[in-house]
Amino acid sequence: MAKIGVDIAEARSSLVSGDLVAIPTETVYGLAANALNEEAVAKIFKAKNRPSFDPLIVHTNSIEKVERFVEAIPEKARLLVSEFWPGPVTILLKKKAIVPDLVTSGLDSVAVRIPSHPLTLELLSQIDFPLAAPSANPFGYVSPTAAEHVEAQLGEKVAYILNGGECRVGVESTIVSFLEGNPRVLRLGGLAVEKIEEVIGSVEVNQHSSSRPTAPGMLKSHYAPGKSIELINDFDWNKEIDFSQIGTIVFNKPLKDIPLENQVILSHTSNLDEAARNLFSALRRLDQEAKIKTILVEFVPNEGLGRAINDRIKRATANKK
Repeated sequence: MAKIGVDIAEARSSLVSGDLVAIPTETVYGLAANALNEEAVAKIFKAKNRPSFDPLIVHTNSIEKVERFVEAIPEKARLLVSEFWPGPVTILLKKKAIVPDLVTSGLDSVAVRIPSHPLTLELLSQIDFPLAAPSANPFGYVSPTAAEHVEAQLGEKVAYILNGGECRVGVESTIVSFLEGNPRVLRLGGLAVEKIEEVIGSVEVNQHSSSRPTAPGMLKSHYAPGKSIELINDFDWNKEIDFSQIGTIVFNKPLKDIPLENQVILSHTSNLDEAARNLFSALRRLDQEAKIKTILVEFVPNEGLGRAINDRIKRATANKK
């Protein structure tokens, strides 16, 4: 089992040694390794059972450090990150040769961001290399929003878990590509598209998933629990049902017929930020309830962070009919 604590020196020592460390961010916990050490990065893919064609996000703590491993930062990208870094937005740029191909799955671009968490920012300030860090969970499963989630899923594969408490955003970062023409949102996430457009103007939003992703988190089936999961609107309510075996994740009010203890309300006040923060923990809770055999989930209003929530719901329920 991994050691959990707030010892930045121990986390740093493990990373320098080429080991894996779980780090807290405002979005979800990341499984981190020295991004410039291919042997260390390979441990991430092995620990997560992550396919090598799915690229990783690189984390650091300053624009100056970002400039060491990207070819250039376009003006609109600078405007965006000057407003929202540290924060839940990742930008995709042309990479320099210093970034190993393993990190970018052979692509000539790299996804980078500066996370917003004091422990991780302090850790990043004390190392001379960036960190490759996808979410700290087995590939395709629910992302972790607390140190205990990491320990339960990957504890024996991680040298140290830096405990930063519960993540305040709760869904992964928004990814914006600046590789060609108009900026394009490749993955909806913790920064709403509306806020991005307030700073850099109109952006295109990617509408399609990919089996050969150009950025992290673009696979169609992802973020899923182990149990059967369906959209409420797609569920066959006419068949014979044992309601005690049904769990639901709803936006702001419970469903009739389902026992209240089997239902998770994402936000009693219809607050989308709160709903995003609670989504992954809701999936995890119902997945761990022995009596529940099927999880039903509903979409939330498709605005602000609701777009990211609905994106995760679509991916969690993909191929789960």
